Amino acid sequence: MADLPSGLLEACVVVGAASDKLREIYQSQLQGRIKELPVLEAEVLQVHAPPFVTKESASQAHATVFSRGQKRRSFIKKKKERPGAAKGEPGKSVNGGGSITTEDISVPKDLDLIALPQLCFPGGLQIASEPREDEYHYLVFTDVFGNRTHAVVVQYYRPIQDGGQQNGHRSSSRSSRLYTAYGICIISKYPYYNALRDCLSCLLTQLKPCWMLDFEERVKEFSAKLALVPIPPPGQLHVVFSLRPLQIWLPSREDKDQPAVDLDLHLPFLCFRPRQLLQIVTSLLMEQRVVLFSCDWARLTLLSECLLLFIYPLVWQHTFVPVLSGQMLDFLQAPTTYLMGCHLNHYEEVATETDGLILVNVDGGTVSSSWSDRVDLPDVPRVAKECFITRVQGLQMHYDLDVCHLGAGTDVNELRAQRRQWQRKLNTQIQNITLELSVNIFREVHDHLNYEHRIFNDEEFLRSREPTDQPFYKKVLGTQIFQSFLRDRQNRKMDAFTRMELSTRTEAQRLWSMTESPRRPTMQEMARKYTTPESRLSKRLGASLPNLGEGFGPQMGSFRPLSFYQMQVDTGLKSPKKPVRFFKLPEFPPPLAYQYVQSYYQDMITLLGKAISGVPPEDSSLLARYHYLRGFVNTVAGKRLDALEDFQNLYKTDMDIFPGELVNALVSSLSEGERAHVDRRQELKRLISQVKRDHEKERACHDDGGVKRFELPKKHMQLEDFVRHVQESGIVKDKGTIHRLFEALTVAECSKSGLVWQGVDTAVKVSTSQSVFYLDSDLEGQQKQVDPEIFRVFYTFWKETEAEAQEVALPTSVLEHLDANECVFKLSTSVKTSRGVGKIAMTQKRLFLLTEGRPGYVEITKFRDIEEVRVSSAPFLLLRIPSLKIKMSLRKETFEVNLKSEVDLWHLMIKEMWAGRKMADDHKVGKCLSLRSPALKLHTLRYLSRC
Repeated sequence: MADLPSGLLEACVVVGAASDKLREIYQSQLQGRIKELPVLEAEVLQVHAPPFVTKESASQAHATVFSRGQKRRSFIKKKKERPGAAKGEPGKSVNGGGSITTEDISVPKDLDLIALPQLCFPGGLQIASEPREDEYHYLVFTDVFGNRTHAVVVQYYRPIQDGGQQNGHRSSSRSSRLYTAYGICIISKYPYYNALRDCLSCLLTQLKPCWMLDFEERVKEFSAKLALVPIPPPGQLHVVFSLRPLQIWLPSREDKDQPAVDLDLHLPFLCFRPRQLLQIVTSLLMEQRVVLFSCDWARLTLLSECLLLFIYPLVWQHTFVPVLSGQMLDFLQAPTTYLMGCHLNHYEEVATETDGLILVNVDGGTVSSSWSDRVDLPDVPRVAKECFITRVQGLQMHYDLDVCHLGAGTDVNELRAQRRQWQRKLNTQIQNITLELSVNIFREVHDHLNYEHRIFNDEEFLRSREPTDQPFYKKVLGTQIFQSFLRDRQNRKMDAFTRMELSTRTEAQRLWSMTESPRRPTMQEMARKYTTPESRLSKRLGASLPNLGEGFGPQMGSFRPLSFYQMQVDTGLKSPKKPVRFFKLPEFPPPLAYQYVQSYYQDMITLLGKAISGVPPEDSSLLARYHYLRGFVNTVAGKRLDALEDFQNLYKTDMDIFPGELVNALVSSLSEGERAHVDRRQELKRLISQVKRDHEKERACHDDGGVKRFELPKKHMQLEDFVRHVQESGIVKDKGTIHRLFEALTVAECSKSGLVWQGVDTAVKVSTSQSVFYLDSDLEGQQKQVDPEIFRVFYTFWKETEAEAQEVALPTSVLEHLDANECVFKLSTSVKTSRGVGKIAMTQKRLFLLTEGRPGYVEITKFRDIEEVRVSSAPFLLLRIPSLKIKMSLRKETFEVNLKSEVDLWHLMIKEMWAGRKMADDHKVGKCLSLRSPALKLHTLRYLSRC
């Protein structure tokens, strides 16, 4: 279950060196005993975590809905000293008698305070003889359930004090001054890297000029303000707040299942060429052990996060530690799949001592492996790769080029807004390109899914791939992240991948998706396939390349990632975007006073109410976002019933963003009086009932498990098992047809003495009116069963028949005579007919003859024009050869074809299609022919079983 609602801040931690150690170093420096400044061990100095304010203990029962201390643990923190006893270091104090006192505070349960100091100072805490520039880097923490928490750390330097402050003035001389680094780490459940970095920048403007006595109080007030910031709902509504001197933007998520994107997605393209990026993406899709290296700690996390966004909708589910300190390098010895990052100084050491790694040098722009200078992994499918490279060439990734015509701005917030708008546009283009890459790779996965039985036929999917692409798919199909992706497809998840896949389907693909019979190429697809073969793209790319241009393929020029020339190449699909709106939060109140905080929540609720009243009724999407945000604020403010009303409005506006888990927890927290109030309001009663039903439905869906791979049966099957296996195999779904097929393939089993399999030799002696695999089972105590070997042979025959239909290649001159949506169901061997020698072809509408020699088209008849079909025989020398005669209403002469051993099969198939067409004409129902398809396949397979 997801965590209960929280604001932007989860915790704020201050990390630095112990004060006694700093004093020791300072005194040693004054005495000239230190020749080289040491690297110190960092430790936690302060921890600030919500709730920062609560009601009086007498009214605790009516406090905020969710106590955020539920999932927290104790942290012993030293109490703040009185001003008269100041020593100048944050978080350290003594009492009146000189002894150190402590206080017990609550911290998030999943926060690892032991490892955090190493990650805040991955290169060690260094003492400096002069101040240094502030440095930022980014962290990701993952709990045992795979939930990620994100952090931004700033390292900034302050002078070390000697403890001899007088009236607040420093007594140390500038010549002997030393500087120590403090790390301030903001932790959030949401990946708002840019926003949190900007927040820390604002904090530093307050901390640098302040006294050390005020340090802890300033950090605590800062943390309490961030805890008041709500997270925007998925969609087009962003949240903005002021943290002087900057305005901070929190972009919303595109989709409730996608993370917010608050980083610059073009950074990987500035470090790597597209082909190298595809190598890294391939490594992730194949669940390799990948290690990123850089001399800049900030790049490691930012690029890692970008790469994980590039493989969406597949989600990385393995170890993810983008920053490893020097003491954590032993993590790289783990035998499991992971994505990690460490300093470039360790590159040679890691490459030499660890096997089986993909080594990504961010600074050098290279990708190699620990066993070779090259990556020995299969390439991404060719067409998807070429599409991706072409799309990337159309990106304009140089901000200065877009603004060179503008004057110098004088308002920092206007300049930031201008850059933010440019970055948002570029991020959207990159997300479309990488999503298109995923669609092009996995487009046809759904064709091989059996939704009813949760089966994926991976062998057939592999067989349908191009031979050069099969090594890639063999590696990917067995991964855990692909199985999760497959489960989402099985559950028909409507995410960005599904929307793009649906929007880029051809008309034929849409028709195929609505049928239960196996897919066969239409005449339209054949025409596309066999025209201009030298320049055609693979059909597997579908319609996702509507405008690539003439230069697609080998003629493409070399890629220059830093070129200032903007290539005129389309950057991919343009999904319509709704205009971005923003909600500006009120000015922050004194954040450590309960009454002011409650007043702040009320101001926010009032502003949201005004925004709701100003939204036109037809803009239900924006209205839903405002209701969602107000419901969130009402929840944290303790107004349960008001929150339920807001969430109930989502049923009228946009259910896609309905927070089911939050509402379920909210309902569980209602008091008896509130429940009585709910019972008197029908709309809230319906909401609660719906939430419970949805919760149970979600649990049931989760309990269904993953998607199984199709396997041929290994045991004898009675009717029930046989029906399931036939449906899972995709042969046919109609149970009546399957029952008749079972009768055709059964063997006898004695319930007392076990299976009595008499073999094919015995079966052949049975009457020719029955299947060769049929044995009489009317004897007492016997049951009909199908032998697994017989099923395997039968399944093989069926696949071969389907393959023949898929591989039919008709010349263009023949395609011109057929409708665009016609498919060839069956093609005979070369036979003699009353109209010449050739092959008989059958579509869902007609029979025609493909003449031999120079391929030509001779129409025999349409099914609606048939009057009679019968088996006959034609004289040949002294013999008579089985033939088929077809009498038509539009022609006087009867068509005759010498089908020899295939005559019975064609007789049955034509009669089935004729009956289906007659039924369709009589009832004016176009689906009747498709209803005859299961029976047609059954007759085909029964005939094959006799061969």
